[in-house]
Amino acid sequence: MKLVFRQTRFNRYSVVALLSAVVSRLNWVEIVIAKKIDDILTLPEDSVVAYSFMSFDLRQVQEEVKILKSKGYTLLAGGPHPTARAEECLRMGFDHVFVGDGEENLIEFLKGERKPIFDGISKRVDLNDYPPFCVELSQFMPIEISRGCPFNCAYCETSLVAGRIVRHRSVEQIVHYCELGLRKHKYVARFITPNAFGYGSKDGVTPNVEAIESLLFNLKRIGMREIYFGTFPSDVRPDSVNDEVVSVVERYVNNKSVILGAQSGSDRVLKILRRGHDKDDVLNAVEILLKHGFTPHVDFIFGFPFETQDDQHETIQFIEKLVQMGCKIHAHSFLPLPGTSLEKAGCACLSGWLKRKLSKLASEGRLDGYWQKQEQMSHELLSQSNAFDG
Repeated sequence: MKLVFRQTRFNRYSVVALLSAVVSRLNWVEIVIAKKIDDILTLPEDSVVAYSFMSFDLRQVQEEVKILKSKGYTLLAGGPHPTARAEECLRMGFDHVFVGDGEENLIEFLKGERKPIFDGISKRVDLNDYPPFCVELSQFMPIEISRGCPFNCAYCETSLVAGRIVRHRSVEQIVHYCELGLRKHKYVARFITPNAFGYGSKDGVTPNVEAIESLLFNLKRIGMREIYFGTFPSDVRPDSVNDEVVSVVERYVNNKSVILGAQSGSDRVLKILRRGHDKDDVLNAVEILLKHGFTPHVDFIFGFPFETQDDQHETIQFIEKLVQMGCKIHAHSFLPLPGTSLEKAGCACLSGWLKRKLSKLASEGRLDGYWQKQEQMSHELLSQSNAFDG
């Protein structure tokens, strides 16, 4: 069987995770990675083509599905959008949809199981059952060390896609695969996790300092030249930051900044978002990180439809305080993602004065992010959602 993964600039991590699972279990499946649709159209029409995609990829996926379906390819859908909109994906032309965790169900499909919708939500996988990347095909990615989030933030798809019970990959397996990576000259360790300082913890929040130190120490021991922890492509919750964990992390890592998820400077907004922390938690985390020599790179989301002018002014005042302390700001615009509590709340609403303020901070080198592009995407997502309801 020929299994084709349609790879885009946004889904590479999920593609590598899935093909790694397949290669580890089914050596008779031929894997093809297609970076454009023309690569697929040269393949036999009995090939199986797998898409993993987010909602802002929907328009492009719809166009490609029409073409591939007319040629007779078998089409699979997985990822955040299909998890939230499984039936819609079937109507779009996909033959099978995988919701939630995909590894085990994709293997079952390849073994012959046929269902319209494969359920990876009620039955979650153990990360230790599957490799974090594919050494055999030289497909590498940051190692997913945890999956799942105990929170159910109103704007976020993570708990829907990955579940609310946090699962961790063991230190032993992480180290083993890093050793294999070293043989391929992969000397840099990066990680995927909803909350880096929650690694190894029972609740996904309270730092398990022993587990974190064991991980970082052993990666240094085997010869990893650079370790990046608490920075891209993961971040850290403010309520997971304390002196003890930061003292351990600073001894091993190469990153000079830590990405901190604040999301708002208004406690009223934070409560509506169900963040589980307040502004004081953010301030406390920033002070600890600065004390240990890290630059906090603080995430904020702008344009929630329910925000008031007072909320926005409070957030900007808080940001100005953080900037004066030595922080850098990473700005996002609200996206009404399918399956979230705020899906129907409306699109991002950024007032003129707020846009000017963000632009000024950006021009001063104090703020970065794709908030302008995301504001446009927010309108497109709302239109898609309304079209789906229609």
